Amino acid sequence: MNGDRPILRAERLTKVYPAGARALDGLDLAVRPGEVFGFLGPNGAGKTTTVLLAIGALAPTGGSLEVLGRPAGDRAARARLGYLPEHFQFPGFASPRGLLEFHGRLLGLGRAESRRQAAALVEQVGLGAVIDRPVRGFSKGMVQRVGLAQALLGDPDLLLLDEPTSGLDPLGTRAVRDLILYLRGRGTTVFLNSHQLSEIELTCDRVAIIDRGRVVRAGAVEAIVEPTHEVEIRASGMTAEGLARLAATAGGLAGEDGRWVARVAGPGDVPRLAEIVVASGARLEALVPRLETLEEAFLRLVGVGAGGDDARADALRRPGARWSPPEGRA
Repeated sequence: MNGDRPILRAERLTKVYPAGARALDGLDLAVRPGEVFGFLGPNGAGKTTTVLLAIGALAPTGGSLEVLGRPAGDRAARARLGYLPEHFQFPGFASPRGLLEFHGRLLGLGRAESRRQAAALVEQVGLGAVIDRPVRGFSKGMVQRVGLAQALLGDPDLLLLDEPTSGLDPLGTRAVRDLILYLRGRGTTVFLNSHQLSEIELTCDRVAIIDRGRVVRAGAVEAIVEPTHEVEIRASGMTAEGLARLAATAGGLAGEDGRWVARVAGPGDVPRLAEIVVASGARLEALVPRLETLEEAFLRLVGVGAGGDDARADALRRPGARWSPPEGRA
């Protein structure tokens, strides 16, 4: 596959469910080889529908979707995908080793290779000590790790993760983050669908924010967040008089113990704040214009009250609606 060609590319991708709910409405998207790509949006924006289209579980209503240079759902492309859904369940009697060896055989791996990969992946996700225990006694976070190991079988070129840190404690979340960064270092492309915006900021090279089935902004995180009207001041030796002058000059001042946040009308106010700190006899250590967090940018782009139920669930709730298989599949 050409290294410059997107590993996943959607052009004017549309999906309308049988009862008429439009989950995707002309989605354009390009994921580069070897990057960790964050896919963000409120509930009902079309994130899970996009992933289901990418693995071939659904067929599009219009537009096109290519995965690994092939039409989405192509058997050869699917063999090079790893996928962790948001909701899944394993038989309670099965062990991590048994589950992974079974899924390895389904993937087409030989018996010996399935055993080798199962043991290595269970160890990699931190469950080596319980590799032969039934999963019925596992916590939600432990089951999530087994799912991650299953998604990594066969050393996929593209890994699709739908809420991979769901149910994990902070240590488990950190382990997943480290694993994603390790995979990026190996050249694996990771498509990360998550509501954990702080994790997206820490792990992703680029992100796309979608709303109502369309991309509203895409790019590196630093290109999406915008400057705020706030400046962080770090200084030592500030007097009460100096703080009073800062508060009078700024639109607002909050903080303590050598760190304050001042609200300014514009960039021209920043030098004035520095002058006040220095004139008070304090030592100015830093004066940093504050950027939005990714969460703040997300809320600005999609609206605080955005979101809703999954489009398909909405469609099925409508009077007379009934489930039917995806287009082109019986």
